[in-house]
Amino acid sequence: MICEFKTIALIGKYQSPEVAESVLRLADYLRSLGLNVLIEQGTASSTGLSAGFSVATYEEIGGHADLAVVLGGDGTLLNSACRLAEYEVPLAGVNQGRLGFLTDISREVALEKIGEILHGRYAEESRILLDAEVLRNGQRVFHTVALNDVVVNKGDLGRMIEFDLRIDGEFVYTQRSDGMIISTPTGSTAYALSANGPILHPSVEGIALVPMCPHTLTARPITLPDTSRIDIVLLPPHDSRVHFDGQTRYDTRAGDTVRITRSPHSVRLLHPEGYSYFAMLREKLHWSSTPRHS
Repeated sequence: MICEFKTIALIGKYQSPEVAESVLRLADYLRSLGLNVLIEQGTASSTGLSAGFSVATYEEIGGHADLAVVLGGDGTLLNSACRLAEYEVPLAGVNQGRLGFLTDISREVALEKIGEILHGRYAEESRILLDAEVLRNGQRVFHTVALNDVVVNKGDLGRMIEFDLRIDGEFVYTQRSDGMIISTPTGSTAYALSANGPILHPSVEGIALVPMCPHTLTARPITLPDTSRIDIVLLPPHDSRVHFDGQTRYDTRAGDTVRITRSPHSVRLLHPEGYSYFAMLREKLHWSSTPRHS
């Protein structure tokens, strides 16, 4: 059977030497199939696998790889997905620990499942990204993308912040709270879930706004069309902090605007045949489990 992908990039958990064995095993397997193997630069450095393999930056992976296999956890895949989204490189995730929401291939069957994907037996999903920027006096001072969520919060302050919410330029409300989670369907099972936000199926073209400990009980989560432009205008006197996928952050000042829209790019995820979103939720969220009695 002919492999659908010819050049495969391997990306390991950031600065994690313990993934070296898994990366090497997969790299050797791929080379045995006659495929080109690229080891991401940081992965090669932290695992000591720079000798004997082609080492590539994310930009080089984006330009040359047909598939990127991420070995680690959901955080590793989040970072890789955002860095490769503009190149439209599909990703498959191998979890080095427990089953992840995104990295759904267990390491025990990694070679078998990756082999199936290489030979065209997979299900492909497209996940939306958020385009996020911070505006100060009308000028952009920070810009990034997020696959899970953008979180505006009080940072190191011990008290609530206050902000105006505007949707497509229209004033919605002024809120006093610990902050706001702006979540994609992918991120709806992450931080937003713990704040009582809705679970959005990945095919839903929506963005969830989930208030964090709002001062009024009538402030409820709301799901917007993903065509919306969301502005959070930070009111004096408090500064705040914005987190993007829990990976990067930016300290904002009173008067800044955090603007979120849907990114023109999306993330391509490849799952083994038989993947079920609801089965994943059932396992991760322990649905249908029998209550334990003392």
